[in-house]
Amino acid sequence: MYEVGDKVVYPQHGAGVVVRKDTTSVQGQDREYLIIQILHNEMTVMVPADAAAEAGLRAVIGAEEVEEVLDVLRGENTVIAGNWSRRFKHNQEKLRSGDIHEVAEVIRNLTGRSREKPISAGERQLLSRAKKILVSELMYAKGMDEADATSYLDERLDEIAVHREAGTLSGS
Repeated sequence: MYEVGDKVVYPQHGAGVVVRKDTTSVQGQDREYLIIQILHNEMTVMVPADAAAEAGLRAVIGAEEVEEVLDVLRGENTVIAGNWSRRFKHNQEKLRSGDIHEVAEVIRNLTGRSREKPISAGERQLLSRAKKILVSELMYAKGMDEADATSYLDERLDEIAVHREAGTLSGS
């Protein structure tokens, strides 16, 4: 169970903090909700406390897990067979999973693909959303503001691209 002040990730929107708990009556039944303030866009979401796990709510990564995420970004791009719509659907499912490693895979694969040739507008939006989710977690994990976390991620992606092009990427 999450408490007020806990830092959590809501898969569709990124990291936030539980700012309060409210009990709301819906069709005569009282239900407790977690009110979460999403960090990067000031959005507030309500998640039923008893269905938090089903909604994909999880604790944010810690500083020690950031390196694991960077290892995923350094990994080999996954090639998804089929057309762009199949890739798009596959990547959307990864984002919906809420798993930060899956989010990192989406960033890695779409960033790599975009460096080879232009990606579709839908894939660009998906990449942007994935980056926002990861940036929101980096803000908490590394104690950064949004601009610094965005710069940190972009710098890591640029370093990975340089090493990949030079053939000096170690993989993990």
